[in-house]
Amino acid sequence: MSRDPYELLGVNKDATQKEIQSAFRKLAKKLHPDLNPGDKKTEERFKEISAAYELLSDEEKRGRFDRGEIDMSGAEQQQRHYYRDYASAANAGNPYHNSAGFADFGDSDDIFSSFFSRRARGGEFRAQGQDRHYSMEVDFLGAINGTKTQIRLPDGPALDLQIPPGTRDGQTLRLRGKGEPGIGGGPSGDALVEIRVRSHRFYIRDGDDIRFDLPITLAEAVLGGRVRAPTPSGPVNLTLPPHSNTGKILRLKGKGVAKKGGGAGDIYISLKVVLPDAPDQQLSDFMTGWAAGKQQDPRKDMGE
Repeated sequence: MSRDPYELLGVNKDATQKEIQSAFRKLAKKLHPDLNPGDKKTEERFKEISAAYELLSDEEKRGRFDRGEIDMSGAEQQQRHYYRDYASAANAGNPYHNSAGFADFGDSDDIFSSFFSRRARGGEFRAQGQDRHYSMEVDFLGAINGTKTQIRLPDGPALDLQIPPGTRDGQTLRLRGKGEPGIGGGPSGDALVEIRVRSHRFYIRDGDDIRFDLPITLAEAVLGGRVRAPTPSGPVNLTLPPHSNTGKILRLKGKGVAKKGGGAGDIYISLKVVLPDAPDQQLSDFMTGWAAGKQQDPRKDMGE
């Protein structure tokens, strides 16, 4: 065992009391016997860091140790007492149950301080159960509009899960109290469900906006008029301006993805002119005699 309390806690000799306390807390969370039942090696390690902390948390004892007047057990240096002597005398039957060194944790409200305050009063250790992690797939429209579904846990019943409108791919939803049972009567942990959103065949999400291509006929592109278009919340009627080229974008303001703070993104519809599937002789004849169409050069700005 190291005879240097600074080395045991992993701090420098000029460490502040706050740094010493923080180092001890981190080690004790890992090494406490109640969290490692039956592990004698870890128990001995906990006794060591407890002794080191009790010494360094007392300014007077720390000063005497630094000056070489006492060893880590608090005994005069010439007596050369060993740690087991200290540990046995500190608290017969349960040397790490001494609460004197943990009084300064009483003002904190975290689980660790609550644990030590209860130990000091002779109470039982209580801790919240661990969280459980799951993942599930949701279809695109269910994530955009919100939906209610069920998730069946491997070792439990099916649970209702509310998917909020605007849920993103990779977002984690929390089911409180559906995780591992607590320790010593503590509260249960939570179930954390990671959502994977399936892609849609033509909608694309872009932040809070939705983008997609809308096929239109040649006649609709040339003459304009009213066309029916789908959206995630249902179909809408659009007015196409005459002479609408492929690539022209129409915007539906506030019809996109619901935002967390209120409101919604937009929908951007890109027009795509589509010729008839079957050849049309009348259209071919018209194009053959259409002089203006032959004079047009849509690629003039692309260079050689």
